[in-house]
Amino acid sequence: MKPPPFTYHAPRDVGAALRTLAEVAAAGGKVLAGGQSLIPMLNMRLAAPPHLVDINRVAGLDGLEVTAEGVRVGALVRHSDAERAGAHPLLTKALRLVAHPVIRNRGTVVGSLVHADPAAELPAVLAVLGGHVRLARWSDGAESVRDVPAAEFFTGPMESAVRPGELAVSAFFPALEEGAGAAFHEVARRHGDYALAGVCALVTPDGRARLACIGVGPVPVVVDLDDAHDLAGAAAAVRAATDPDDDLHATAAYRRHLVGVLAERALREAAREGARAGDA
Repeated sequence: MKPPPFTYHAPRDVGAALRTLAEVAAAGGKVLAGGQSLIPMLNMRLAAPPHLVDINRVAGLDGLEVTAEGVRVGALVRHSDAERAGAHPLLTKALRLVAHPVIRNRGTVVGSLVHADPAAELPAVLAVLGGHVRLARWSDGAESVRDVPAAEFFTGPMESAVRPGELAVSAFFPALEEGAGAAFHEVARRHGDYALAGVCALVTPDGRARLACIGVGPVPVVVDLDDAHDLAGAAAAVRAATDPDDDLHATAAYRRHLVGVLAERALREAAREGARAGDA
C-alpha cells in the first residue's frame, strides 16, 4: 500500500523544526526521524497525519554525550551508532535485542521511546534506570524545554507524554552505580520479533534490585526488590505486578509465567556481573 497524502517539511535547525511543529500541531503533524515505525504505519493506513516534519537534516540532534552522571542521546542517534559506542552497558545490551541490523541502522533511540511500544526494549531501560526524555517546543516566540521522567513519560500502549507541537530532542540514561550489575533477558517467537515478554534487571552493590518488564502491561512494569538473591520472591513479585493480555502469539497465563522465569534469569546474570565488577 501507499501512504496517504501529506505535506512534507524539512527544517534545517531546531528552531525551525519547533516553529514548524507549532504551526502544524493543531492539524496533527508527525515527526519523521528513523521512520522504522512511522513509515509502515503510514503504508498500512494506520496513521494519516496531514503533515510530516522530517528532522533528519536538523543540526545538533545527532550527539551522544557521555559524562560521569550518564549518557545523553540525541534525537537522531541511530540504534546502531549507540550500540557501537558502548557508552552504557545496559543500553548496549538492550540495543542488541532490537529487531535486525537493517532496522537498527535507521531507527533512533529517542524515536523508540516516543513510539512507546509496550513490548519494546528501550522504554524498559529508561524506566529501570530512572532516566528522562527532554522535550522542546516553540511558545511565545521562544524555545522552551522540559524534562519528563520515565515514570511519567510512558502513559499507555503507543502513548507518551509528548504533547502536540513538542519535539523529543534527547533522552538521558543515568550511569550504573559503581559495582552494580545489569542484564536484559527476553523471549521472542523469532529473532528480531517483538518479545513475548522481557525483563531488564539492575542489581545494586547493597543487594537490592530493580526490574522493568515488557510485553506484560500497557507500559514498562517496574518492580523494586529488597533482596536481589531471593529469586523465587522476585518471580512472584513480577507475576503479581504484571497484567498481560491474551493474543495470537501467547496466552496471558503463559506470559505471566514467562516473565517470572525471565526475572530469575536476569537477576542471576546481573548479580554475577555486579560481583565481577566489585572484584575488579
